[in-house]
Amino acid sequence: MASTAVLYIDVWSDFVCPFCYLETPVLDQFRNAYGDAVEIRWHAFELRPEPAPLLDPNSDKIAESWESSVRPLAGERGVTMRMPPVAPRSRKAFEAALFARESGRFDLVHRAIFKAYFEEGIDIGDTDALLDIAAACGVDPELLEEALDDGTYTDLVIEDEEFAKKLGVSGVPFAVLSREPAPGQEPPPPIALRGAAPIQHFEAAVERLFPDGFPGN
Repeated sequence: MASTAVLYIDVWSDFVCPFCYLETPVLDQFRNAYGDAVEIRWHAFELRPEPAPLLDPNSDKIAESWESSVRPLAGERGVTMRMPPVAPRSRKAFEAALFARESGRFDLVHRAIFKAYFEEGIDIGDTDALLDIAAACGVDPELLEEALDDGTYTDLVIEDEEFAKKLGVSGVPFAVLSREPAPGQEPPPPIALRGAAPIQHFEAAVERLFPDGFPGN
C-alpha cells in the first residue's frame, strides 16, 4: 500500500444535513481499506446561509423525510441518529472545525459536531455549545471564542462555498475523487459522486481512476 496520498476525496457537506452524517461511515470504511494512500478533505457547504430562512424542525416534511429516507439508511449503515429538535445555521460550526485544524484536531471536532447535533440534539449554531464541543476534543475554548468573534475563518468557509458553486454543487454530500498523475502522464478526469453514495460507488470510481490497479493492491 502506498505510504503517501495518491488518491484525494474532496467532500462538501453541511453539519445539519443528515445524509452528510450518514456518509461518514462509508468514508471511514474506504479510508480503512486504503489507509494513507487516501486523503479525505472536507469542505463547507451551508444549505441555509444567512439570510435564507431556516427550516421548521417540527415540520411534517422533515418528519416524513426522516421516516422514509434517513432512518432506513441509518439502520443500514449502523449509525445512531435522532431527529434534532433545532435547525441552526452552520457557519460557526464550520469555523470551529477550521480552527481545530490548526492544532491537528479537525477530524475530532468535525465528527464531534456531527454527533452532538444528530445524536444529542445540541444546537450547533450556538457559540457556547461549540466551545464545549471543542474543549472536549482538546481545543482551547478561549482562543476559539476569539476566532469566532473575530470571524477569523469566515473567508475560508466562503471560499469553500464559492468553489462549490463553480463546480455546480447544488446539494450535499458531494464528493470528488481525483488522483496524482502517473509519471509523464496526464491524470484522468476527476469523478463526482452525489448524495450519500455507498462504498461500491467509491470502489467503482477508484477502478476508473486506476485502470492498472490501485498502488500497493
